Amino acid sequence: MMRHKLIGYVNTADLVNVTDADAKNLDIINIAFGHVIDGNVTWNAATDATKDHMARIRNLNPEIKFVLSIGGWGAGGFSEAAYTEEGRKNFSKTAIDIVLEYGLDGLDLDWEYPSYTVAGIGGCKEDKQNFTALLKQIRDDLNKFEKYYMLTIAAGGGNFYLKGVEMDKVAEQLDYVQLMTYDLRGGFQTLTGHHTNLYAPEIDLFAASTEEAVRDFMAAGVPAEKLVIGVAFYSRMWKGVPNVDNGYLQMAETVGTYGPSYGDLAQNYINKNGFTRHWDDVCKAPYLFDGSTFISYDDEESISHKIKYMNEKGLLGVMYWEYGTDETHTLTGHMRKEIEKL
Repeated sequence: MMRHKLIGYVNTADLVNVTDADAKNLDIINIAFGHVIDGNVTWNAATDATKDHMARIRNLNPEIKFVLSIGGWGAGGFSEAAYTEEGRKNFSKTAIDIVLEYGLDGLDLDWEYPSYTVAGIGGCKEDKQNFTALLKQIRDDLNKFEKYYMLTIAAGGGNFYLKGVEMDKVAEQLDYVQLMTYDLRGGFQTLTGHHTNLYAPEIDLFAASTEEAVRDFMAAGVPAEKLVIGVAFYSRMWKGVPNVDNGYLQMAETVGTYGPSYGDLAQNYINKNGFTRHWDDVCKAPYLFDGSTFISYDDEESISHKIKYMNEKGLLGVMYWEYGTDETHTLTGHMRKEIEKL
């Protein structure tokens, strides 16, 4: 029977804040972020104490894996590095050097996104094939070592991502694909709605969902057992929202900006300070509304539904962005308990 994976993105500076309990709860920590600078993979956020923080966590959970995530929103350098064989070899070498120096267990590429320049980074149509070639170069180089090293990616949770990559060929090089099934709406839309919902609404101009992402990626050639779905430990917030239908699917005065962390929501927003929590049983997603501000987020109830879905569909696991935004230190433990019930 497949063991489902619980994966958390942890900012390098937050490694020190990983609780003893969560060190035991997590299977894999994606350390955010390394970057591509002048063609070289770097991890400038690492300090002399980083190895000590990792050692503490390993001591509590000897089975845990540490993977360096490279990239993130607005982090460029991928397209240029992947464009030539020389560039791909250098990317691979400099990344693997970091893996060896810090005793890591693998690499995770968070290129957002191949073939797109929407985040103000370099991109071109050749990214589609070059991304495959880059991953193959890294996989081949990692395979030269006696120890097995992981190679994964974070992928945009929508069909748009699939148009910029050769997903079936990409999947062959990877241990798994992490679907960023959050930010499904927000920064590009003034229409309120869910940003990390499990199922699609019955009516919505911008319908998107975790289920749809899983279906599309499987159709594109990714096996279910190589798929990981995403949970958000943060919210998306729209302001200037008409007081109609509790603010749901209304045109706001703003786009859905990056909203309060889950910890902030729990302390100051959920059924507090004029905000009322609502539950969408179709989408299996909560939201908050105070008459003019609409907030979409994940909580224990919606996370439980995602984990049940993960199990039903035979997916590998569930991951979240990001550890530091749950100041309550409750969600990771809740996810572990839900997985152990399966």
